Amino acid sequence: MTVDILVRNNVKVLGSGSQTIVFAHGFGCDQDMWRYIIPGFMENYRVVLFDYVGSGESQINYYDAIKYNNLQGYAQDVLEVMEALELKDTIFVGHSVSSMIGMLASIQNPKYFKKIIMLGPSPRYVNDLPNYYGGFDRNDIDELLEMMQMNFIGWASYLAPIVMNNPERKELTEELEKSFCSRDPHIARQFAEVTFLSDCRIDLEQATVPTLILQCSDDSIAPVEVGDYLHAHLKNSRLQQMTAKGHYPHLSQPEETIRMIKDYLTSA
Repeated sequence: MTVDILVRNNVKVLGSGSQTIVFAHGFGCDQDMWRYIIPGFMENYRVVLFDYVGSGESQINYYDAIKYNNLQGYAQDVLEVMEALELKDTIFVGHSVSSMIGMLASIQNPKYFKKIIMLGPSPRYVNDLPNYYGGFDRNDIDELLEMMQMNFIGWASYLAPIVMNNPERKELTEELEKSFCSRDPHIARQFAEVTFLSDCRIDLEQATVPTLILQCSDDSIAPVEVGDYLHAHLKNSRLQQMTAKGHYPHLSQPEETIRMIKDYLTSA
């Protein structure tokens, strides 16, 4: 069974060190998105990379629309990967929706987690006014999902520049657009729906693992208010503002991303 999971999620183990650090990619991406970050950790850490089922080089035949109809299905996979590698007390770095997937996994089985680092996280993307601002009205999300269904390529070319938000670096937008387009459109749409309509606010109070929230500046997916909300509701959390703009600081500002993660790990 162990081999199945490692193959299913295209798991790679690199580097050396007694401390394991797991990098989990966000929606529409794969483990390759961490390529600028990994060199900063190879020397002192054992680095684990993987692709969610339906992303990257994962085994798409394992995709189950019922299992992956909520974030718990993805959290279960994270735990299975950790179990297969016999990990414990890992540092889990999750980008975007993976922040919440990692948190849900840590609530289920805290022994695998020593610290969680959330990069551009959001517990809820849809506004719940007047008490909660997530950045999107429900009809914004519905329009986005409809666009994915009607014109997948058009959706990718529309969304990529907005979320990357580094107009002077076209190559980053192009890479993200290509990453979006390489997905199976049906799986991508379901993952988008599960991501953008998820609500993890009620789960925050159950989370116990020390957490760093890295808040990007001018992030259209996870605005400043969301970072503040998370910090206020997550025990043992630290909130750090980044100078990196947009939703993909590990691509646009890898040096700052590495530095902030390392500062947290050495000081906490």
